[in-house]
Amino acid sequence: MEFSNGNIFIGEVIGTAILILFGAGVCAAVTLNKSKARASGWVVIAFGWGFGVLAGAYTAGPLSGGHINPAVTVAIAVDTGEWGKVPLYILGQMIGAALGAVLAWLVYYAQFGVNDQPTLGIFSTIPEIRNPVANLVTEVIATMGLVLPVLAFGLTKGLGQSGTQTLIVAFLVVGIGLSLGGPTGYAINPARDLGPRIVHALLPIPRKGTSDWGYSWVPVAGPLIGAVLSGLIFNAAF
Repeated sequence: MEFSNGNIFIGEVIGTAILILFGAGVCAAVTLNKSKARASGWVVIAFGWGFGVLAGAYTAGPLSGGHINPAVTVAIAVDTGEWGKVPLYILGQMIGAALGAVLAWLVYYAQFGVNDQPTLGIFSTIPEIRNPVANLVTEVIATMGLVLPVLAFGLTKGLGQSGTQTLIVAFLVVGIGLSLGGPTGYAINPARDLGPRIVHALLPIPRKGTSDWGYSWVPVAGPLIGAVLSGLIFNAAF
């Protein structure tokens, strides 16, 4: 399906903003001291992000196809050879990710106001063990675990028209979080990590701690490498 430039931009901004609103929102709910959901755990976070994908992709779908992830956009371009609209998709995704992070901050504004601990983990990923090579490999593999199935789902007749494809992708993201998210927090989406990290650096959050720019390249490079590999494998095998 061919989408107009305006619809692509608007769809990706809105869809990615919804994704991050849900995702950063659930991380805030589990992390912040005065949240009713405090310490409710990793399973809650995994499902919160999965529902964020569900809501964001369904909303953006009619306008842009609902990529809401530069890794998906790049993998499709590698497979098809069509790169013309990739910058527009990524621009919309980055703006949407930053907007979603700001919205999540506003939802939990009072809780952030009495914050007494670092908050980067609400916005972006932090490795459990800091080993750049291992962290990069984790992000590459986890992204391939997302993008290869997403590409393959497109070959299954009827999934796209029925909307079932988006539902399956949402559950796939939950599964990735539960199975592969332990080492790095499963960015698997450059915009999802970088946009909110920029917002974290700019927001006036008390005692927020560092934005950890030394690590920031890993959740960008890893998913993009995984996307390129996924596109090449899919193009060769299917």
